[in-house]
Amino acid sequence: MKLHSQYLKLHSQFGGATEISVTMDELALTFGCTHRNAMHIVNKMMQLEWIQWTPKRGRGSRSLLQFLVPSEEIALQSMMQAISRKDVHKAIEGIKTHASSSSLQDTLQGWLLTYFGHHSEIRSDKQIDTLRLPITQQLHTFDPLHMNLLAESFVSSHVFDGLVRRSGERDKIVPSLAHAWEVDESRTIWTFFLRKEVLFHHGKVLTAKDVVYSLGRLMQTSKRTLYSYIFKEIQRVTALNPSTVQITLKQPNELFLPFLCTSRAAIVPRDLEGMDEPSFGRRPVGTGPFKVVDMNEDTCVLEVFPYYFLGRAHLDRIEIMYVPWDTESDSSDTGSAFHVIQNPSSTNSSSWSRIHSESYIRKFVTCNTQKKGPLSDPLLRAKIVSCLKEDSASVTHKPMEDHEVTLQITTIPQYANDAECIATKLERQGYPCTVVSVSPEEFKGPIRLESDLIVFSLFRDEDEQLRLFDLYLTLSQHIEPHTRADIEGWLYTIAREPNPKARSESFSMIENRLLEEHHLHILYEKPTQTAYLPSVRGVSFNSQGWVDLRHLWFPPLLSSDIPT
Repeated sequence: MKLHSQYLKLHSQFGGATEISVTMDELALTFGCTHRNAMHIVNKMMQLEWIQWTPKRGRGSRSLLQFLVPSEEIALQSMMQAISRKDVHKAIEGIKTHASSSSLQDTLQGWLLTYFGHHSEIRSDKQIDTLRLPITQQLHTFDPLHMNLLAESFVSSHVFDGLVRRSGERDKIVPSLAHAWEVDESRTIWTFFLRKEVLFHHGKVLTAKDVVYSLGRLMQTSKRTLYSYIFKEIQRVTALNPSTVQITLKQPNELFLPFLCTSRAAIVPRDLEGMDEPSFGRRPVGTGPFKVVDMNEDTCVLEVFPYYFLGRAHLDRIEIMYVPWDTESDSSDTGSAFHVIQNPSSTNSSSWSRIHSESYIRKFVTCNTQKKGPLSDPLLRAKIVSCLKEDSASVTHKPMEDHEVTLQITTIPQYANDAECIATKLERQGYPCTVVSVSPEEFKGPIRLESDLIVFSLFRDEDEQLRLFDLYLTLSQHIEPHTRADIEGWLYTIAREPNPKARSESFSMIENRLLEEHHLHILYEKPTQTAYLPSVRGVSFNSQGWVDLRHLWFPPLLSSDIPT
């Protein structure tokens, strides 16, 4: 690997010429080594027939060096060596460093993709199926309490289970860890009956005490997390016996049962089995179809949990790797961070099958009218928002003199490109802007109330109503008092409405009100898409619109496919 880098460095140093006149001292300087070691490197390259070396006698004499192999071929060899050692990041860095053209980048990237996809091998007369997935979001934790990213939630959904789950049919909730449940007439006392002999990955049996502990962690946290408006309404959780748990709400909330389907409400072992929360987040213990056997900043490895209570998964191993080469793409936040990709034998992307789930990503910008500034003026706010529309290039607005201030646009790194586009449009119309990008944790804090414009996203999946409730509750914090009061009234009604369609109509009323008063502007909406080979079987989607890995399977190897 080092020799490949030295060849590429040498080739680059002399402008890519096929033949050069050079001294051994110059080579030593290029390689950053001694005269003797430089000679050793030259001899190794000659043995590999990478170069032709015609020496001239005498120290300081200029010798003739000919490059026999194109630098692209050496770069490709280097990438393949890195891939074979599973050093994917080294391969990616090589692509960025040595790819001199977009066509070469495509070639090298295509070779890198051969590492991913489905791989089978026979061990002790058994077919072992491994699926390797590239991911464009870096994973930090799978602890249900601390997750921030959709990709983390996706993995977590295969490691943990909740009391109930989505069935795949819109608005239908079915048993999971609880095989049945009841609710009293007041709709505040929920009783769940747990399945017997459900095992955690470490072999202990799930009991009602684990449910009490898991929901208690949520109730006691001081973090501002997604769906906190739901679990903060839990008054108490009681283990009536080892297989029965009762949850009492402070007031009725028809979004409570859908909340229990989310990865945030996943059940963890009580006391986290003695681990601190950071350690548990990286080596979690759940009841799900896969268990985490290794996790670092670049790689997460899952292995099948053969005793899963809903049936063993077909895959044996899943290797998820953080691959950040597509830094210009917005795929990292669109829900398409995971793909079931082509086999190594296929390098033509046209061989992929593509299907859409019923999930979408919506990007939008909101106005903070609680901050004193131009956006608190309804007329000026309308003008500023109109600049963001597609036909705004034909409209020219000049800011009022007393409002000539720099607008602060705040977002998180994944949406920075969208924020920059907004800033560009506004600056063309005479509204200077500055973009502030902060971490998801900081984004939940006071930074939003210090900003003029805030770039959000909404993942529209089966949990959309939960997300909308959380979103509008958050937006109400930085809009005008009279509109805020109306929105809070609608949200109160929604929380007590048992009919999902009626709730949806109320959410539409909130959206229309925010659009009409220019508190909200929708930038765009895109469907999520999954690419997979026709050979993949069992493709289905979970509640977030991602492929459910538990059901995936591949045709067994034929005798002719088995290596001899």
